[in-house]
Amino acid sequence: MKSLRWENQSSVSEFLLLGLPIRPGQRGLFFTLFLAMYLTTVLGNLLIILLIRLDSRFHTPMYFFLSHLAFSDVSFSTVTVPKMLINMHTQQLSIPYRGCISQVYFFLVFACLDSFLLAVMAFDRYVAICQPLHYTTIMRQELCVSLVAGSWIFSLIHSLMHTLLLIQVSFCADNTIPHFFCDLPALLKMSCSDVSLNELVIFTEGGFLFILCVGGILGSYARIGTTVLRVPSTKSLFKAFSTCGSHLLVVSLYYGTTAGVYFSSSSTSRDKDMIASVMYTVVTPMLNPFIYSLRNSDIKQSLEAFFNKVNFFK
Repeated sequence: MKSLRWENQSSVSEFLLLGLPIRPGQRGLFFTLFLAMYLTTVLGNLLIILLIRLDSRFHTPMYFFLSHLAFSDVSFSTVTVPKMLINMHTQQLSIPYRGCISQVYFFLVFACLDSFLLAVMAFDRYVAICQPLHYTTIMRQELCVSLVAGSWIFSLIHSLMHTLLLIQVSFCADNTIPHFFCDLPALLKMSCSDVSLNELVIFTEGGFLFILCVGGILGSYARIGTTVLRVPSTKSLFKAFSTCGSHLLVVSLYYGTTAGVYFSSSSTSRDKDMIASVMYTVVTPMLNPFIYSLRNSDIKQSLEAFFNKVNFFK
């Protein structure tokens, strides 16, 4: 028996990514904007990873999780944005069938990993604020490694399941994707075969993971809120709500736009789907290092020391 080929379920050998609905005269402006945002994402997150590895002050559970979130954000953005920039610059919109399926797989891996890590970080903050005396006992190294490893394993399984279901779907005459990357809902909408099983898995398994992560995050921050409200210090109260508020802003932006794309009805306009996709693929990964790190005084001091050392060697 011949081995299963990726193309055996489809007569399409490549797809055409139409990209964002941008007027030709504005293409250069948007290319520069998205390039700047992508470079900010990559440099900002890589700098955070570097600082965490070099400075022993950051060898703690919170920064351990943050370093993995930074890596996930770089990878998440890299899966889609470079291809979008190339298409925007060259106007060569084609992507091979295998390349499209691979993009779906890695996109789902890092999207799911981001979700788990945000939930894990919320749990870490809950333990640190609500149970400070037991923090080192609860958040021991073995648990931290297990939480990150579990996040990776579940993300890989989640992505593999959806990808295996996707390669069973047929694509006939129409190979035009009205999107700037190979997004799972966009591909299912243009299929000429029955995708009810794919949609069922998205709503059940994807919905379960969504509720699990969002519920964990909201539950953790609700407990944090009730704990800090008992503290009479206005300064501590303001600091806690400022930090938690900024974290929840990013979480709301990420999960709100993701839910809008993956769980909304098929009547949702394509332009709105693409705008929502830009928010969680480009904007959120760029904001994470600023929200979770650069507002931290320890990170700021480490950055100053790092750049002073770099200037010293010039």
